[in-house]
Amino acid sequence: VPIPEGGYHGDYLVPIGEELAREWGNRYPEWTPQAAEAFRRVAVERMMGMIHEDLAAIGVSFDVWSREGDLHRRGLVREVFEALREKGAVYEKDGAYWMNSTAYGLSRDPVLIRSDGTPTYLMVDIAYHVDKYRRGFVKVIDVQGADHVEEQQQVKLALRILGYPEEFLDYCVHQFVTLKGREGIERMSTRAGRFLRLKDLVDELGRDVVRYFMVRRRPGAHLVFDLELAKKTSMENPVYYVQYAHTRIASIFREAEKMGEPVTRDALRVMELSPLEDPDELALIKELDRFPDVVRKAAESYGPHLLCEYLEELAGIFHPYYNRVRVLGQGEATPARLALLSALKTVLAKGLSLLGVSAPEVM
Repeated sequence: VPIPEGGYHGDYLVPIGEELAREWGNRYPEWTPQAAEAFRRVAVERMMGMIHEDLAAIGVSFDVWSREGDLHRRGLVREVFEALREKGAVYEKDGAYWMNSTAYGLSRDPVLIRSDGTPTYLMVDIAYHVDKYRRGFVKVIDVQGADHVEEQQQVKLALRILGYPEEFLDYCVHQFVTLKGREGIERMSTRAGRFLRLKDLVDELGRDVVRYFMVRRRPGAHLVFDLELAKKTSMENPVYYVQYAHTRIASIFREAEKMGEPVTRDALRVMELSPLEDPDELALIKELDRFPDVVRKAAESYGPHLLCEYLEELAGIFHPYYNRVRVLGQGEATPARLALLSALKTVLAKGLSLLGVSAPEVM
């Protein structure tokens, strides 16, 4: 059966169709409104199941899943529409209702209610954010694709017209991910059926690698996910590069304990650091001092990539230092170096934890 124009393509639809064929047989020989509703209901259920699986695979969970139908049943979509109309922000044309956005400086007026009486996605999105505010949220950060930028401006305008705080809603905009493999580069597209499920990616690469690679680039920049690089379990792989720095430090402390040179956490806090004179030691101290500022900037700019860059810089200083400088059995320099490495290990672990990535003791 050919996919109709505007329909979604992709091999992921095949098993769903085969399963329905086995379950339903010839229950719907013709495409009627009843058949359309039955298939819509099942498709939404199956797609939501896949989304839940994918999010669980990378360790993401939601406390509440809001459904568009619930907003309609509660009358909130109509209520918010009427509130906009009372504010003078809506006009009628060609049987549809439009928001007068150009009067507020935007480039076009969007349709809120179609000529057949059904609300547009934009109208529902506005109502959703009103509901979010009423549920007690004081700050909402929507993670969306770059193809929604115009709609984001329209939602923020509608909320401003309705009197909601300007700072209530903000957006973190992402570009589509492009996969790079042995066969070249391919841009992902759900409508064209070109995509790889997160669950499958995690099954192949592991959660740590997928999470790290996904946040390693600035959200607004195009992300080329290098599959071949992600598969490598060497220091060419940036996540292994950072994790291995943590592992190496852990191994030093295990060896220190074997050699009878363990240092307690309390002792490390008051350790005399004057023996630290090596240029890499001084560079590490300066970098460690930047950690709180990096975290703050990453949070304020919605840019976890800044934390990735910072951790890779730390690892880039440490690995040559590890290969060049002996830590244990060096007299008064040893306790000072252990204190420095303890601080470095703590920062690496905290940084990886903020990214949702593990900090292994052994690799």
